[in-house]
Amino acid sequence: MADNIILIGLAGVLTAAAPILFAVIGETISERAGVINLSVNGLILLAAMAGFAVAVNTTNLILGFLAGMVVGGLVALVVAFCSITLHQSQVAVGFVLALLCRDLAYFLGNPYMGLPGPRLSSLHIPVLENIPILGPFLFRQDIITYLSILLVIAAYIFIYKTRPGLILRGIGERPSAAFARGANVNRLRYVYTVIGGMLVGMAGPVYSLSVKAGWKGTISGLDGLGWIALSITIFGGWNPIRAAFGAYLFAFLQWFGLYLQPQMPNIPSQVLQVAPFPLMILTLLFVNIGNTEWVNRMLAGLNEPTRRFISRILRSLSAKPPASLGVPFDQE
Repeated sequence: MADNIILIGLAGVLTAAAPILFAVIGETISERAGVINLSVNGLILLAAMAGFAVAVNTTNLILGFLAGMVVGGLVALVVAFCSITLHQSQVAVGFVLALLCRDLAYFLGNPYMGLPGPRLSSLHIPVLENIPILGPFLFRQDIITYLSILLVIAAYIFIYKTRPGLILRGIGERPSAAFARGANVNRLRYVYTVIGGMLVGMAGPVYSLSVKAGWKGTISGLDGLGWIALSITIFGGWNPIRAAFGAYLFAFLQWFGLYLQPQMPNIPSQVLQVAPFPLMILTLLFVNIGNTEWVNRMLAGLNEPTRRFISRILRSLSAKPPASLGVPFDQE
């Protein structure tokens, strides 16, 4: 019985991580191009509401997901125009849009509060679903969960194994060098910011049509997911595989908190519910601690084998943002 509960919980972790994965991969692509889209949190809320509203009115789930992507693309287009063309602060624009999108979602979503709506059903993969232990939680997911896993792999291959991916990294790291080699930096930044926004927008209907179907306004539990996605993008070092690990870790910590509640009745449930957030912050600190001067000073006092061993671990965990992240580029 306990084994079944754990397997069901782990299956839920994969499902719960799906919207985070879409948002994180979208933000990774945008930031790899040199544009920070800080509107992610509000964007996801607005896309979740829009996706659910479209799915309810059309009884078509595909149109619901497309609506979320369109919302994400349009909001990202505003970010791109303000930051790339107008050279405005990407942080300020993104933050204002995050608040605007959030309030719009709550205001426009009022008529849809608590309405029953369509929900994505599970897609069991024949034969594979019967594999002991792995089958029940790996191969009885809905199609969006499978797509989220494929997206991580595809994004990694694109960014690190293809020529367009090399150009994408180039316009985020050294845009002047990329421009000198023939890349239209600003046009590509527009394209990747909008693509990234569409993936972030996809996270909304993934939540409202799959993970927790429906629109419940301020009590949907969705508010805050975008900020987590932004932190996981940093935790992941702008690498899709590492970002996926962060997304699954966060979803696992959330599930583990719920699992522990009946086992530890003396601890207030609110403590276990918020525990994943400080744990993620501590993880972020640990990941980037190798870049700090005081750590280097401490390591200098250790013997050579120990210092080399710890330094190797810290180097493998540390990550630096794209060198031109948030910096406008003038093409002449």
